[in-house]
Amino acid sequence: MSLADQTLRVLSDEGAVLAHYPVSTALNGAGEQDGSGCTPRGKHYIRARIGDGQPLRAVFRGRRPTGEILTPELAEAYPERDWILTRILWLCGREWAYNRGPGVDTFRRFIYIHGTPDTEPMGMPMSHGCVRMRNKDLIELFERAPLGMHVNIE
Repeated sequence: MSLADQTLRVLSDEGAVLAHYPVSTALNGAGEQDGSGCTPRGKHYIRARIGDGQPLRAVFRGRRPTGEILTPELAEAYPERDWILTRILWLCGREWAYNRGPGVDTFRRFIYIHGTPDTEPMGMPMSHGCVRMRNKDLIELFERAPLGMHVNIE
């Protein structure tokens, strides 16, 4: 995943690009510190896959589906909410003292790849640290992304 380009690429074992998606990472930029609101860099893996079988634009709170589907009316009722939609790929750092461990732990910071409202822009940093994706793109990625899949954020 490229923070500079705001893109996520899925690569084959040989390095060929299998898929390419626009994303939105942290408005605060790159960084690993707890509470920074930044997107952590480095080597990660998918530690949890959440939401398999949920409908498009399903709303999650605390990593659990609420039973709601995001509509324009629901979005208007809660304009300040940071929507986590459709699926969650929960990331865990692989580099001790850089993105894993006390003060810098990606997993304990609840950093996900997740869906976002279609009204949110892609290709520009706007999140609170997570990686936001278009919901349809996320469903496609979710099907390609097994537990343990490596994710490199640079």
